[in-house]
Amino acid sequence: MNIALILSGGTGARLGADIPKQYIEVGGRPIISYCIETLSVHPLVDGIQIVADPAWREEIQGWLAKWDKAGKWKGFSEPGRNRQLSILRGLEDIRGYAGDLDYVFIHDAARPLLSGQQITDCLQGAEGHDGLMPVLPMKDTVYSSKDGRRVTALLNRSEIYAGQAPEVFRLGRYYEANCRLLPDQILTINGSAEPAVMAGLDVVMIPGDERNSKITTRNDLEKFREMMERAHMGITPWDKEGALSV
Repeated sequence: MNIALILSGGTGARLGADIPKQYIEVGGRPIISYCIETLSVHPLVDGIQIVADPAWREEIQGWLAKWDKAGKWKGFSEPGRNRQLSILRGLEDIRGYAGDLDYVFIHDAARPLLSGQQITDCLQGAEGHDGLMPVLPMKDTVYSSKDGRRVTALLNRSEIYAGQAPEVFRLGRYYEANCRLLPDQILTINGSAEPAVMAGLDVVMIPGDERNSKITTRNDLEKFREMMERAHMGITPWDKEGALSV
């Protein structure tokens, strides 16, 4: 079983909007609805769990009625103090209906351009491993600086990769890896794969998708809005695997 965990508990403070960025409408629909639809129609996804603030749940349920086309939504989870605690709470709820050998597919609600092909690549690539993460190679020369003012070292960019969502993990082992970081160390985690790597789990990499960027700033939002306008959202077709055609 493969369960998608959508993280939608963020406040979107860096965007400076009145509402969290994942609920802003673009193309006549909220940003979160794009990944909900893509995950719902994908044949390898068996269920969807959403981390969301209680204040937004009634609104989200209305969107689910329209965009969860295959009826895969399982329930809501409480947001935590940081992203990783939100993930842990989602894992706890998912363990109520999924087994330790099943996989959890972690995705941000503010990444609307998730493609059906990337879902396929992630879930198929994770088989036989504890986890998987898509990565992007570094295009620029990379330097290390201990004080933020002077160059300390030149890093080999052929060995440096930028981690990207979505990540996939074996539910049981990943849950245990997160629990080991309680109560305080988990608050220092920035990326979903960190607990797995720290626990020595078998995490493999696949090529990421540069289009699947996260909407964080106002500029990101405007770029996505322009992209949807060009693609005539509202009548934009979805491919056979649920990928948004843009």
